Amino acid sequence: MTEASPPARYAVIGNPIAHSRSPQIHEMFSRQTGRPLRYERLLAPVDGFAAAAAAFAAEGGQGMNVTVPFKQEAYRLCGARLSDRARLAGAVNTLTWRGGAWHGCNTDGVGLVGDLLRLGVALDGASVLLVGAGGAARGVLLPLAQAGCARIRIVNRTAARAAELAAAWAAADAGLFTEVSAGGLDDAARPGGWNLVINATASGLQDAAPGLPGGLYAPGAAAYDMMYGARPTPFMRQAEADGAALAADGLGMLVGQAAESFHIWHGVRPDPAPVLAALREALASGR
Repeated sequence: MTEASPPARYAVIGNPIAHSRSPQIHEMFSRQTGRPLRYERLLAPVDGFAAAAAAFAAEGGQGMNVTVPFKQEAYRLCGARLSDRARLAGAVNTLTWRGGAWHGCNTDGVGLVGDLLRLGVALDGASVLLVGAGGAARGVLLPLAQAGCARIRIVNRTAARAAELAAAWAAADAGLFTEVSAGGLDDAARPGGWNLVINATASGLQDAAPGLPGGLYAPGAAAYDMMYGARPTPFMRQAEADGAALAADGLGMLVGQAAESFHIWHGVRPDPAPVLAALREALASGR
């Protein structure tokens, strides 16, 4: 009689990390698909991501989701071992250990676009304001363009970082016709407003909204915060006060990008809908 093999080991790595719901999500996917796994939170020092990733692999880790602030470091860690999505994003949120090295993909944009469509947000021809220029913003720029957004303006507290992201997009030459521009937070306004404003900053971790001017929303416009919580986030409250017709948090994006990661690792695509409903109920009840 042989002993059963231990379940495959996965983790979400970040700093901070205690708030992450990824272990719950992947455990629910595991039960749904019958694929046993062990999934944990991994707190890495801000200056110790590469060492933490190497140690996890040495201990038998087979895959990691990457969150704030390590997505661009994960990109550099993978060298040339990148999916097209990750290469164009310049950021990695999904690592797979294969052939003695980490391979990177980016599933953030897939999760975001899927959730926006679930919410009924029209993306074809839309004018989009993308707030933030870090790894989260980089990961969604290409999928938003592929979904048909006509123009995307990237704004950031440090305008130079937004300009760098816009320049990287132009250099990538993805063959799409989306107009991409950049500026500081003070440059966020547009005559007639935006159809969609996305908060890709981590301001919610400090219980704050980004310092945006008023008058950003066109009639019927939507606001989407990549952060999530039991109550409306500061950005969502800011958006509603400024006239957004719809304000949503990023829980659906989180579940969607996790489903795509699960598919990369296990070759089976779980159904995100019941997992999203269970998580929303858990948040509402304080669990």
